[in-house]
Amino acid sequence: MSRMLLFPGQGAQTVGMGRELAEGLPECRALFDRAGEIMGFDLLKLCAEGPLEELTKSGNAQPAIFVVSMAARIALDHLAGGTVSAAGAAGLSSGEWAALCEAGAVSFEETVRVLRARGQFMQEACDASAGGMLTVIGLPVDKVREIAAASGLEVANLNSPVQTVLSGPADRIPAGEAAAKAAGAKRALRLTVAGAFHSSLMQPAADRLAVFLEAIEFRTPRVPVWSNVTGKPHTTPDEIRRLMVAQVVSPVRWTDCFADMIRVGMATAFECGPGAVLAGLAKRMASETTVKSIFDLAGAQEAAKLLGE
Repeated sequence: MSRMLLFPGQGAQTVGMGRELAEGLPECRALFDRAGEIMGFDLLKLCAEGPLEELTKSGNAQPAIFVVSMAARIALDHLAGGTVSAAGAAGLSSGEWAALCEAGAVSFEETVRVLRARGQFMQEACDASAGGMLTVIGLPVDKVREIAAASGLEVANLNSPVQTVLSGPADRIPAGEAAAKAAGAKRALRLTVAGAFHSSLMQPAADRLAVFLEAIEFRTPRVPVWSNVTGKPHTTPDEIRRLMVAQVVSPVRWTDCFADMIRVGMATAFECGPGAVLAGLAKRMASETTVKSIFDLAGAQEAAKLLGE
């Protein structure tokens, strides 16, 4: 049975993330220093001290979460006493870039540059058109699709069979919320986000990202990396470039990604990065699969202990 690595996306950021990793391991501190040189400011200080408003900006949050995720990966290796091999990797939304980096498809430095630009492009698209997102819990996907169509919204995230996120114009979110509650949803929760991610309102960001990625070198992943767009592993470098542009405006098919990882034998996974969202989703989809979240040294130690059992 296989071991996989999972990486969270934007929304997982919290003030204080990565501080303990950087203070505890020089190798982790070095990642923040390298990223800070690229971004032009002290990234560790922003992660450790905030303010949250600045950390939450897409152009900061996306590369910051990536660096914390890579630091967590290093901590796992360090506390396990050597490189922990994985049969594959996947990430939610911007976390897919961390998975691609983990698999050697794109370098650490290039990933920082991409996520800094991607986040800025998305922030500017948000500023240009007011948008919002709505999490619907407790309804089947087909029913949520009907609600989206009737409300003028789009399906943005297929997180689990009973958790779907809608995205679209801010003035259409109340209609979607009301329709979901009327249909019997357990919860219909408006998300605190900058705009309508993974919807057609992000097309200007996707167009700019396409141009930016022309100068980025992609390589064939050394292990499978599941695409948010297709729910299947990436293949060629050219396909990676195309799908990572499409990902900005396409639904995140996390349910399909996770199901396919189960199909090929995933038994254990480590969620490297802030929060434990992916571990929570995993419990709803496959309770027999162990997903351990690693966002500090204690988490890395527990994961290393699990490897030794």
